[in-house]
Amino acid sequence: MSKKSRGMPRRTFLKAAGSAAAVGAVAVPQIIPSGVLATPNRPGANDRITFGHIGVGGMGGHHLRDIVSRVGRGQTHVAAVCDVDDRRLENASRTAGPQADCYRDYRDVLDRDDIDAVVISTPDHWHAVQTVHAAERGKHVYVEKPACCTIEEGIAMIEAANKAGIAVQVGSQGRSQPEAYLAHRYLANGNIGRVHRVDCFHYPSPSGGTAPDREVPAELDWDLWLGPLRDRPFNPGYCHGTFRWMMESGGGQIRDRGAHVMSCAMWWMNADGTGPVEVEATGEAPTRGLWDSAVRINVTYTFKNPDWVLTWNQPGDPPPPEERTGREPGGRISRPGYGAVYQGDEGTFTHWGGDGGTWAERKAREWEPGPNAVDVYRSPGHMEDWFEGIKTGKKTIMNVEAGVDVAILTVLGNLSFLLGRKLQWDQSRREIIGDEQAQRLAGRPQRYPYAL
Repeated sequence: MSKKSRGMPRRTFLKAAGSAAAVGAVAVPQIIPSGVLATPNRPGANDRITFGHIGVGGMGGHHLRDIVSRVGRGQTHVAAVCDVDDRRLENASRTAGPQADCYRDYRDVLDRDDIDAVVISTPDHWHAVQTVHAAERGKHVYVEKPACCTIEEGIAMIEAANKAGIAVQVGSQGRSQPEAYLAHRYLANGNIGRVHRVDCFHYPSPSGGTAPDREVPAELDWDLWLGPLRDRPFNPGYCHGTFRWMMESGGGQIRDRGAHVMSCAMWWMNADGTGPVEVEATGEAPTRGLWDSAVRINVTYTFKNPDWVLTWNQPGDPPPPEERTGREPGGRISRPGYGAVYQGDEGTFTHWGGDGGTWAERKAREWEPGPNAVDVYRSPGHMEDWFEGIKTGKKTIMNVEAGVDVAILTVLGNLSFLLGRKLQWDQSRREIIGDEQAQRLAGRPQRYPYAL
């Protein structure tokens, strides 16, 4: 990746174009030398981490507000915000404050030596490329889920992150929720016996994207939004948000919420670092419109040594949510339409949600561990866990390998559905076995210069 700057900070450009009132006055950035903290996995004299935010709409805006809220505690400093949509960039500039420079091109953020870490909240098709490029510049990375869109991308992420020695946290934050700890502890202590099956449930994906192509909105840099994807005319069915329903930029509910629910399953089953030996999917594709991810899809993942089965059921058969008073720490179950049922030799366990809202069945919440009970890791919070990884080198709870492997589960499910047949998987090589056509679909061409 070239270190040559691609232009002045976007805020300066917008001011020159007459948009200063919306974006804010130009200010000299408060530069913190990278030597204070930024050497990967080594704490410095100052615990304050300097951030660049890449993608500041949706979850990106949430993360920016969270990082800004920590500034007054001396934990963080926001030096740059970046987005391909000027309206989102203007909002982010107001949130971040006048010290934060604004950019359209993420490479300008990565070129800054004062930035220790980046939060990547761009559409899914950008996650792998931007993570690899950030690793190449020695930046620690928080990247939204799913980690990658292809198997090839995931392998590149792992190699780049490990070579750079950076701390990566993938945004499947369900693992860090308070009731996720209670669920994990309950299962780890054998309260339902040996778990042999986990059935994930979710409602169907939408169909749509029927509007015609049109001119690119003035505020949007369409070339940068597409990035590594093939060139094509602008259509409102592609963005924002609706990229999730396209196979090449999202992949449907299985890649969106599946990256949360199956993340919990892999964590609670102590299955990080493992993978299925066989994947089989059936489903129903949309019959009209641009959106091409499966409306309905059922996937079975068969694991060996230990033997267990994971399924994705869209739609599934969600158990009725428990009645709660709302005064409980986790509050009411506001998203009962997705979650998982764990089948053990001696009973079952259910959780609802699996992302920022993760609710465990009452029996897990009320279970009192005895003197010989096994404890499990209790995350201090998804961001806090990442900060510990940055400062100490500790492996994060949703590290790059774990995040990639969960994303690969969703990729394999979609590939089996598209090809209409079972796939055999070798986790040790992260490779599809004995199916040349499926192996070719493990990667895809990427547009220059937005490539791995």
